Amino acid sequence: MSEGTCQVKSTGARPKVMVSGDGRGVVGHGGARLLADLAYATGLTSACSESLAGLRQRRGGHDPGRIAVDLAVMIADGGEAIADLAVLRDQADLFGVVASDPTIWRLLSTLDGEMLAALDAARAHAREVAWAQLAETRGGLPSVTAAGQQVPGLVLDLDASIVICHSDKESATRTWKKTFGYHPLFCFLDNIREALAGLLRESRAGSNTTTDHNHVLDAALAQIPDVHRHGNPILIRSDSAGCTQGFLTHIRSLRTQHLDTSFSVGAAITEPVRDAIWQATNWIPALNADGEPRDGAEICEITGAVPADGYPAGTRFIVRRERPHPGAQLTWFDTIEGWRHQVMATDDTPVGAGSIQYLEARHRGHARVEDRIRTGKDTGFGRFPSRVFAINAAWLQLALTGIDLLAWTQILLLDGDLAAAEPKKLRYRLLHVPARITRSARRTRLHIAEHWPWAQQLVTAFTHLAGLPRPIT
Repeated sequence: MSEGTCQVKSTGARPKVMVSGDGRGVVGHGGARLLADLAYATGLTSACSESLAGLRQRRGGHDPGRIAVDLAVMIADGGEAIADLAVLRDQADLFGVVASDPTIWRLLSTLDGEMLAALDAARAHAREVAWAQLAETRGGLPSVTAAGQQVPGLVLDLDASIVICHSDKESATRTWKKTFGYHPLFCFLDNIREALAGLLRESRAGSNTTTDHNHVLDAALAQIPDVHRHGNPILIRSDSAGCTQGFLTHIRSLRTQHLDTSFSVGAAITEPVRDAIWQATNWIPALNADGEPRDGAEICEITGAVPADGYPAGTRFIVRRERPHPGAQLTWFDTIEGWRHQVMATDDTPVGAGSIQYLEARHRGHARVEDRIRTGKDTGFGRFPSRVFAINAAWLQLALTGIDLLAWTQILLLDGDLAAAEPKKLRYRLLHVPARITRSARRTRLHIAEHWPWAQQLVTAFTHLAGLPRPIT
């Protein structure tokens, strides 16, 4: 047996194999090339290169914008550390020349607030191109559905989450859950799973800090192309952390900028709210997203029965009660009533039968942001690479870019269940597929295994990619 070769005996019905590390023309993570090419097709690569051009130290050196895109592709592909970029770097036949780890660390250390703002602008430019491509090839943005009805316009979800750090990092603090880490705040677009904005914060940052919510919302709105930002209703949803006078007033003030904004937020159950719930009699069935009655759940409007001090004019209050599921966290009031109660506040006022059922079901869709955060922690921001807070803030922005690349891949290039799959499934079936590279007639070909179960879906995705209209440069 030659050096570097290992013989594996047959086990049961499995054939005997000889294992060696001398394969040529073979690549792993072949599907990740789809992400890199999509970054080019949407203009993300060129926009990042232009935004960070001032950081390029010499003409023959690595393009800082290309480095940023390579990091975003690696994060979208499931990488958790800068060393994982070796997957791209050591496969130059597939991904081209990729910067070394020290070069990447140097770039991240120079990405200050001004440079991150430039990257945000580049991401906004690519989003505008991606949405235009979506309109031309697939008819435009999909709508969110609630109670069997389409929610008009765009739906933005704000939420924060604790990210645990397992080593000492700058500005990482003890959390209210007695853990240790960061407490970033995010804004996701519910229509197509995009990560519009994020703010890295220390763990002791308040859940309901008005200035942070205002900052993240403004950053998210800046990501939306002008024609959509000014031409569509924009619903901002949050849990009770967003139910502050300053945040709701800020949302209402955006109307002076010709934005059609409204809010739907959770509200605290105070003593006056409990009294209103005690006295409520006009309960009606709650509805599921498909418009069918939800078993064991009822809703009631209590507008006028609770003080609206501090809320914008026209705010409505709707309470929902349902039989608690096993393990549900109940208050003393819930145990007396035998129901679990939740209250929401909104300044949207649709009229007609079933309006409060629609409003309540629409707000309940905010729970999907928990899935966005959960999968986002598997896509970059569940683990931060540095002890330096500024580098981790830069990493967060690149993680948001990676999440966008996955969202654009699904909405522009994929069909069927893969278009709705979570990142883990997408990586297992498409992105991490092995392939063989050959060259002939001055062309490089990527050969996916003929019997790979999702080979045709990947080939079709590359075909869709080739058919996308290219941005004007």
